[in-house]
Amino acid sequence: MSPDELVYLGILAAAIPVGFLFRYLSPPVKQGAALLLGLSITIATCRIHTLHSLLTVLGTWAIIKFSWRSAPPLSLGWTFLYLLFFRLSTSFGLPPPTPFANAIQLLLTLKMVSLANEVQTFHLRKKEDVSSFSKSSVIGGLSQEPSLYDVISYSYCYIGIMTGPFFRYQTYADWLQQPSPASLPGRDPCLNRLKLVPLYGVLFLAVNAYFPLGYVRTEEFLDHNYFFRLFYMTAVFFVFRMRFYAAWCGAEASCISAGLGCYPEGALSKPGGGPTVQYSPDPDTPVLYDFKTIQNIDCYNTDFCVKVRHGMRYWNMTVQWWLHHYIYPNAPFKGYTLRAAWTMFISAYWHGLHAGYYLSFLTIPICIAAESALEGTVRAKLGPSGQNIFDWVHWFLKMRAYDYMCMGFVLLSFGDTVNYWISIYFCIHVIAVGCIVLGRLLKGKGEKRERKSEREKNTEKEEEKPVENVREKNE
Repeated sequence: MSPDELVYLGILAAAIPVGFLFRYLSPPVKQGAALLLGLSITIATCRIHTLHSLLTVLGTWAIIKFSWRSAPPLSLGWTFLYLLFFRLSTSFGLPPPTPFANAIQLLLTLKMVSLANEVQTFHLRKKEDVSSFSKSSVIGGLSQEPSLYDVISYSYCYIGIMTGPFFRYQTYADWLQQPSPASLPGRDPCLNRLKLVPLYGVLFLAVNAYFPLGYVRTEEFLDHNYFFRLFYMTAVFFVFRMRFYAAWCGAEASCISAGLGCYPEGALSKPGGGPTVQYSPDPDTPVLYDFKTIQNIDCYNTDFCVKVRHGMRYWNMTVQWWLHHYIYPNAPFKGYTLRAAWTMFISAYWHGLHAGYYLSFLTIPICIAAESALEGTVRAKLGPSGQNIFDWVHWFLKMRAYDYMCMGFVLLSFGDTVNYWISIYFCIHVIAVGCIVLGRLLKGKGEKRERKSEREKNTEKEEEKPVENVREKNE
């Protein structure tokens, strides 16, 4: 592990026991202590580059104050343009930001765009005089517009400041105002989330030792046979998954220990967004709680869901919620595939400027189009056993597609990514395009058969008409 990774690990490990202490603090003390701790972590790891995040926060706050109506698009433009400046800062003679500053900047971008949308919703609801407006910890909009101190406190809250998960300002405000946080579940769900982390860590270290990423860039790698080169991406993606499984499960545990994102199960919370219904508990029934609001990874479904489009739902779940609510609906295109491509482009930009991100993310819509092409023309016409076989083949190809796309995500550069894809003959792109073509051909034949069948039926009706007319005359 690199020194930076050890620092991440240390911050995560320390945040979990510290979180239990925050359950015993009053709201004002909790808010100040979380800000102080988060700001200390930021300054210690980012040093002078802390100014980047501070300027982003102040700029967003100024936009909200200037025009809450236009705050969502303006904040998106502001934060994304600042991301560009942040990544090109060396071109302006500034020192390169640390990896920690980059991690904080990424999450802060999500928070600021979400905050602008929440404030706009607050004012719209206030203007409409919605009577259900309250400070309920279950569901509802903001009860007041956040002050500058509130915005800074939310931005630099120590929980998930570098690793995520993303959470809305409303989730943060509910956390501060929890009536009896010490009584909420914590130890058991925290241990449950951490129980597989040692296994993920061991698998990450073991497989990474035998299949280092750097080996792909060597000329010796190309001397191996095709199947070895093809298998290597499976090993690399496995290492990639184990790393993030361990990190995100640990990050979720730090939220759980502090009680962040704890809502009644009846509120039907969603990762990133929080409660989706107004929940009124039965006084005679004990209330059960969950932490779905801050769930960022579903390890089992990530590995075993069948479709490419479903795989995205279980990976980095809180960010997927953000993309689904703030980017996808506002895409300048119509149609699922084009909207998905636009969303993936924005996601790639959010991750960075490396060509590998764009090559990987923009392959996803092609894979989605491929699986959609065969679902209606092949799977729908199979029996139960045939559909079961189809799903297993679909799952296998889905995993290989993510192996393939992962290589662009980790190799980063255009040359390294394309060189690797060339070494395996762009197999996933070829299969995806082949599935799309096959689906359209089968669809075309099906439509021809339907048209032919309709013509035959119409001909039969026309032939029957004279007979009917003769009968009518005879009668």
